[in-house]
Amino acid sequence: MKIHLLWKKEEIEERHINEDKIAVVFDVLLATSTIASCLAAGAREIIPVLNTTEALRTKEKLSAGTEEVLLAGETDGLPVEGFINPVPSILNRRASGKTVILSTTNGTVAIRKAASAKKVYTASLLNGEAVGKRIAGTHEGETVVAICSGSRNNFCMEDYYGAGYFIHCLMRETDDPELTDSARSAQLFYENMKEEAVSVLTRSSVGRMLSDYGFYEDVAYVSQRGIMDVVPRLNGAGTVLMDERDSASEHGPAETQRYHL
Repeated sequence: MKIHLLWKKEEIEERHINEDKIAVVFDVLLATSTIASCLAAGAREIIPVLNTTEALRTKEKLSAGTEEVLLAGETDGLPVEGFINPVPSILNRRASGKTVILSTTNGTVAIRKAASAKKVYTASLLNGEAVGKRIAGTHEGETVVAICSGSRNNFCMEDYYGAGYFIHCLMRETDDPELTDSARSAQLFYENMKEEAVSVLTRSSVGRMLSDYGFYEDVAYVSQRGIMDVVPRLNGAGTVLMDERDSASEHGPAETQRYHL
C-alpha cells in the first residue's frame, strides 16, 4: 500500500484521482466531523453539495417529504439564511432519521472533487481510526490519498493533524506501507503533537474563528480521537452513507454522548 497526502483540495487533479486511488477527505473543522457525528446521531444519509444553490435544487428534486430533509450549510464559517448551522451541537439534535443536504465552503467541495476515485471516504479525528481499519481490511494494492480540504486555497493545520492521525492509525493495521514525504510529514506532525489535539484545533485559523463565533465547545468536541466507529463513504449517486459493512445497531446516538456539548 502506498499512502500520499494532498495539502488542500485545490491540488486535486481529477485525472489522477482514478480507479487506482482510495480517497480519504478531511475537513476537521467542520464538514467531515459533522458527517461522522450526524451519522452517529442517526442521520439516514448526507448529500454533499458544492454550494447553497445546488442544495436548494437538490431538495426540490427529492421525493421525500420536506420534514424528512434538512438543509445545513455555512459560508466562510457563518450559517446561511434558511439553513441549519452545520455544527454538531446544533445539527446532531435534528439529524436522526433525516436526509441532510450539506453545503460547506471547503469540505463538501473536496468530497465532490474526489468523486472519481475508486472509493471516497470521509474522516476526522472522531472516526479516523475506524476509517483506517476499514481501509486496511478491504484494500491492498491501491494508493490511499489523504486529502486535506484546506480553506479557500490555504493550508489548514487541523486537516493536516487529522490526516496524520488517520495515517498513524492506518500504519498500525498494515504491513510496511510506502509513504510519500507529504504523508510522512503529517504522520510525524501528529505523533509529535498527539496529546495536543484541542490546542492544535483551537489555535488554528478556523478554530479561532469558530471559537470567536461562540462554538468553542464544538471545536473541543471534534478534537476527540477515535470515539466513533462510523465509516462514511460516498456512493455512486453522490450520497454519503455508512460503509456497507456498518450496521445501524453498531452506530447509534450513544456514540455522540462521550463528550457532552
